[in-house]
Amino acid sequence: MILLCVLPLMPAQAIEPITISKSDVALDLSRAVELYRDQGENFQVSTAPGLDGIVRRIEVSALDERSTGDWAVFALANTTDEQLDRLIVAPHFRLVGSGLAWPDLGSNRMAAITPSEGFALDRQPSRDADVFLVTLNPGSIITFIAELSSPDLPQVYLWEPEAYKDTINSYTLFRGIVIGIAGLLALFLTILFVVKGTSMFPATAAFSWAVLAYICIDFGFLNQMLSISAQDARLWRAATEVALAATLVVFLFTYLNLNRWHLHFSYGTAAWVLALGLLAGVAYFDPAVAAGIARFSFALTAIVGLGIIIYLSFQGYDRAIMLVPSWLMILVWLAGGWMAVTGSLANDIVQPALSGGLVLIILLIGFTVMQHAFAGGALHQGLFSDMERQSLAVTGSGDIVWDWDVMRDRVITKPDVSRQIGLEAGALHGPARNWLPALHADDRDTFRTTLDAILEHRRGRISQSFRLRGADGHYHWFILRARPVIGSDGEIIRCVGTLVDVTEQKKSEERLLHDAVHDNLTGLPSRELFLNRLEAVISIAKTEENVRPTVLVIDIDRFKVVNEGLGISAGDTILLTISRRLHRLLKPGDSLSRFAGDQFAMLLLSEQNSQRIADVAEAVKQAINLPITFAKREIVLASSIGLVSWNSSQASAEDMVKDAELAMHQAKRFGGDRIEPFRPAFRSVGTDRLQLESDLRRAIERQELRLVYQPIVRLEDRSVAGFEALLRWEHPRRGTIAPADFIPVAESCGLIVQLGLFGMQQAADDLASWLKQIGDVPLSVSVNLSSRQLIRRDLISDVRSVVARANLNPRCFRLELTESLVMDNPEQSAHVLTRLKQLGVGLSLDDFGTGYSSLSYLTRFPFDTIKIDRSFVDDTSPKRTVLLRSMVNMAHDLGLSVVAEGVADENDALELRQMGCEYVQSFLFGPPLSSEAAMKLLKEQYPLVQV
Repeated sequence: MILLCVLPLMPAQAIEPITISKSDVALDLSRAVELYRDQGENFQVSTAPGLDGIVRRIEVSALDERSTGDWAVFALANTTDEQLDRLIVAPHFRLVGSGLAWPDLGSNRMAAITPSEGFALDRQPSRDADVFLVTLNPGSIITFIAELSSPDLPQVYLWEPEAYKDTINSYTLFRGIVIGIAGLLALFLTILFVVKGTSMFPATAAFSWAVLAYICIDFGFLNQMLSISAQDARLWRAATEVALAATLVVFLFTYLNLNRWHLHFSYGTAAWVLALGLLAGVAYFDPAVAAGIARFSFALTAIVGLGIIIYLSFQGYDRAIMLVPSWLMILVWLAGGWMAVTGSLANDIVQPALSGGLVLIILLIGFTVMQHAFAGGALHQGLFSDMERQSLAVTGSGDIVWDWDVMRDRVITKPDVSRQIGLEAGALHGPARNWLPALHADDRDTFRTTLDAILEHRRGRISQSFRLRGADGHYHWFILRARPVIGSDGEIIRCVGTLVDVTEQKKSEERLLHDAVHDNLTGLPSRELFLNRLEAVISIAKTEENVRPTVLVIDIDRFKVVNEGLGISAGDTILLTISRRLHRLLKPGDSLSRFAGDQFAMLLLSEQNSQRIADVAEAVKQAINLPITFAKREIVLASSIGLVSWNSSQASAEDMVKDAELAMHQAKRFGGDRIEPFRPAFRSVGTDRLQLESDLRRAIERQELRLVYQPIVRLEDRSVAGFEALLRWEHPRRGTIAPADFIPVAESCGLIVQLGLFGMQQAADDLASWLKQIGDVPLSVSVNLSSRQLIRRDLISDVRSVVARANLNPRCFRLELTESLVMDNPEQSAHVLTRLKQLGVGLSLDDFGTGYSSLSYLTRFPFDTIKIDRSFVDDTSPKRTVLLRSMVNMAHDLGLSVVAEGVADENDALELRQMGCEYVQSFLFGPPLSSEAAMKLLKEQYPLVQV
């Protein structure tokens, strides 16, 4: 219905008509259209002034039941003396100006068009646009009110009917050619995969099929086949753009074979493609969001791929170099696409040109892939001799060929080993004796004897390691493996083999040996090396009167307060300062060792007089008492020193050190900051410890030990994810004995291995029993490892046996190690933990942040979980939140899950959840439970499981 009223005094509100002539073929009305949004089902608007100059007010009612309340108004003026027929065309989709983030993927644009004069316009059949036929009488000015089907109206054209038909037909031919070429390319690359089964062909074929699907949607070819609506086309268009983004990532990864350069490339690519696969599901609910993310992904892939291609090209990688032209074309296409979707390029030819450009990219990529797949001659076909194959193997291994022509006594190495160690070219070529001056003095006789033995016996093999001195005076380790070549007369005519530089391997072995017997922080000898040296000195003292060793055991009083107050890094710095001060007191023959965190030991051989020994002990005490400046403040420490001198009644180094430790503990009992010489009466003080050790041995036999289980709870839903097994000792007379009291005793007397094995087996059996009753649910149990267990060679077999006996899935069984325990010997720990990880068991790093760790070492350990110590959660300083968030983020960046210990209230739990922490373990979420109580808790959590 149209209502008209005359408004002659309101020309300012009227719209300006577009004048058309007979010669106009196509007019862009987009900028002349005025849009009115949210006007409801009834819309009033002023018309353009008629020939009489009168502006009228009309009201239009919506004809579409799904009307959005959005309207478009424009006016046309026929100033000719002829009747003109024109088509008003509003395309459903237009790439130009569609946008990046939430792109306009097309829609029905106009539901109906009502003119200010005459009847509603007739809709013409079209799958790709809303087309209306309008007839303009001579000298008429008509205002058109279009009822919009969608809020956006990217473009409106006024076409001469025959010209519009010719344009459609011309584009039909172009589109058909492009679709045909794209289809043939996709089919051809797919066939090539069958003929030549290399991985790059399916990746390229997938990309080409994605391009073909995109072009079919863009050209409206799919509409002809499936008769889909404009609204459904948005879903298809978004899906094809997601497919383009995903297949480009797969092609780049597969063609450049990135998984051979770094495993992280595989993880990153898999995550990227998986995210895009999930994005295809998002397209079902919101095509615009999915298409926008896909466009960003396509651009990011092109940019990241350019960086990777440049890097690999400089590394001399042929595939990367060959891909440069194709990738440059992709970047040019990407620039054109960006200019189109942002509206910088608004020409109607842009959209079909970009589609054709995609086909050209596929064509160039196809030629590049075929070049690599089919290039190569005899080497690629495997047509070479065994001698050539062996030569290639030696060249590829990087080994040096060592050739000794015995008849001419001439040694040649290829490549020249002389250059490798910095000598002049050919310095070691010539007679074998030329090698003797360059060999280490300890290796010369062995080298000469080995060659002589080969010549004398006319058989055998050379397998010898030796050192060659370089031009800088440093020695390089090599391994020579060679065999003789026998002539027709039975004599050796030459020896040929390989020479391998193993300097780095030897250095690693030396570092491993050094770390095994030295402290990681201070570099001082460990307790084992100290005892070994003391045992050697005692054996000498038994035969020589002037050798009387004295042992000082030094413990820093209340050093734990320093760590808690200043932090672990400050504690490390102070320990280094103390070790340097003590080292300056040493004389020839003396040695210093670090027994534990804040405990040192000194072996004194330079002094035999009692008074001089006492003076040295006093000097040690004063050196520790000297203030230490740290962070603009002075820290004054005290020490408890136990002292014992050797006498014939002390049978071993272990006994002597134990006596010194007893004296040190006695000094602590007297208040610390003192020197206490050993007296035999001190041994009675340790009687209680001996009794505890005896009772502990019987406790294992009498089954007085049991396990309790503290829940590890998921913060997300407060469900139980697992338990930590804790050892308890119920003494028949003393009652419950805390682990802090009997665990050190077990470690010192060697019972800790039996306790650890008991704990692992009991925990595994209990977990198997729980799972049998509640079903196969995601549940795990964690058991703590001790230092003695970690260094045992049988640990791997013990864990394997425990899991097998309990018939348990290894992933349900976890081992926990403290940070300080791992860092005591990082090389050995990394080796053992890697083997444990290969068994399938989980590994947790306990007390994270409280040890003396190095992050560069931590990245080498195969942990999957870290446990943040309660000291960080309980911290009340302003920087607590920053520190906790940094630890959680760092763990997640390393691919680790996080367990927070000691959470005291719900506010802390909520804060940790917001930081991304997955699990908590504290009394707030559950105290340690017996096996039966834990089973009851699990049944409450899984009530539907059939027993």
